[in-house]
Amino acid sequence: MYKIPHGKGYLEFRLPGTMKADVVVSRKTKPLSDLEKAVKEAVANPLQCQPLRTLAKPGQRVCIVFTDMTRASPDHVLVPALLEEIESAGVSRKDVTLLCGTGMHRPSTDEEKAAKLGLEVLHRYRVIDHDPRAVTGLVDLGKTESGIPLSVNRRAYEADLLMATGIVEPHQYAGYSGGGKTVAIGAGGEALITFTHGPRMVDHPGTRLGSTKDNPFRRAVDEAARRAGLRFVINVVQDDEKRPFAVFAGEPEATFEKCVKAARRIFEVPISRRYDVAVAGVGYPKDVNLYQASRAVSYLFFAPTCVVKEGGVFILPAPMPEGAGQGSGEKHFLEKMRSAESMTTLLAELRRTGYPPGAQRAFIMAKVLERSHVIVVGSEMPDVVRQAKMIPVPDMDGAFREAAKIMGRRDLDVLIVPHALLTLPIVNEIC
Repeated sequence: MYKIPHGKGYLEFRLPGTMKADVVVSRKTKPLSDLEKAVKEAVANPLQCQPLRTLAKPGQRVCIVFTDMTRASPDHVLVPALLEEIESAGVSRKDVTLLCGTGMHRPSTDEEKAAKLGLEVLHRYRVIDHDPRAVTGLVDLGKTESGIPLSVNRRAYEADLLMATGIVEPHQYAGYSGGGKTVAIGAGGEALITFTHGPRMVDHPGTRLGSTKDNPFRRAVDEAARRAGLRFVINVVQDDEKRPFAVFAGEPEATFEKCVKAARRIFEVPISRRYDVAVAGVGYPKDVNLYQASRAVSYLFFAPTCVVKEGGVFILPAPMPEGAGQGSGEKHFLEKMRSAESMTTLLAELRRTGYPPGAQRAFIMAKVLERSHVIVVGSEMPDVVRQAKMIPVPDMDGAFREAAKIMGRRDLDVLIVPHALLTLPIVNEIC
């Protein structure tokens, strides 16, 4: 019996007798026994910068950018620790803004804000969502040498002290998430998000999962954060059960590098070969919609080497109560997938015309679907799956039958990755 995350619980299944499977998970590590204590110690002893009690001063305007509900960052612990430090330095609550870094995702709900920050923080402080389209709410930061337009939320830019939270884990474009990304993308303008997620950036060989050096996306993120004035971050590294095992705070890039070093030791795991089928586990909150859940598939496809053979099958268990997703970016994704005649023509069109924010997921998934197949298990909205050119099935038994049909045989090798967003399998063959 195998078990993978599904919604807020787990999905158990058996493999057909004709198939054999290997399970790959990130390396085991010891979770922090007391996260609150570790966070306070990290804040009090920051990397390559002064402690917050020295940086923060009475009368300053402070902005803390925190992650939205699509990121399982323990902001309910991180944000209060930052608030405690700046209040001890004399900063008034009325001078503090907590900015939810939604990027191009939908606005967060009151319930999500409360879950992220705790009711006490929500009631005592100004908590707002970022709007990447609100021109008057953005500040133009100019362009990078390569022509990338940079912009950021005005409240963040005009703050005397700008801070951010985040988690460091494998990321499709940035190599690893964290560092300045919460500000640069989470609180960035539409033009910045559009360019950094556009075909020129996504097609670049350096924009790769696990790659942080010579990565143009990472360079753009760091540059945007520097120009925005980001001075302090607190980042957490979590295992595949979302249990924090490392936390660092301080200067953004130094903190990011320290977290990446810890993350690589856990997430990057060798495997001996490619497989016919890969089961990509996701779990809550990523599997609430297809836009987010499909990352599990593209992570395994765009790992440093692809985990399935040419023409292979990905199986993605995801309930998807929100369908493709409710934000503008998620809607752009579905529109492009729905209208595509084929994946080859869609890729050609998007390279020729570009695409709006969110549709980069269509570009990525078109690359996946051009060379493999994706079966979605247990979706509450199977019609959305079909519109996105993927195959809906009700259960895992049906998924394995469909995979056998696609591959034309039943003796399939299956790779099971229970936490596909937090496991980076490394194989010898290049996909």
